[in-house]
Amino acid sequence: MEQKHPLPPFTLETALEKIQLAEDAWNSQDPEKVSKAYTIDSEWRNRDTFVNGREEIVLFLQNKWERELHYKLKKEYWAHTDNRIAVRFEYEYQTKEGNWFRAYGNENWEFDENGLMAKRYASINDLAIKEEERKFK
Repeated sequence: MEQKHPLPPFTLETALEKIQLAEDAWNSQDPEKVSKAYTIDSEWRNRDTFVNGREEIVLFLQNKWERELHYKLKKEYWAHTDNRIAVRFEYEYQTKEGNWFRAYGNENWEFDENGLMAKRYASINDLAIKEEERKFK
């Protein structure tokens, strides 16, 4: 059976560990690596896009990181319960046209008993910034 530690039920310590693992994986910009943290049939809402399953996750992330260059993400603990974690995050990226953005958002995560994320709901807003306003370099 495939497992991704730490497993629920989460304590504050293991929730923080899960968040850091997610941040590190997303900052790798490796869609295959990121997809392994999710169930085979994981459900996502990312902005106005609905993604279902690992195959769609990989395609979604490949497309994302083709458009969002110099991507750098920071996640922050918000709350947790037995098998759920809520985070706030911000990330920065540059478009192919050279414009910089900072995205702000919140995610709600639900995990199965094997520590794989079964549901991910993300609300995200972008703010145009100047290169000298970047926080994450």
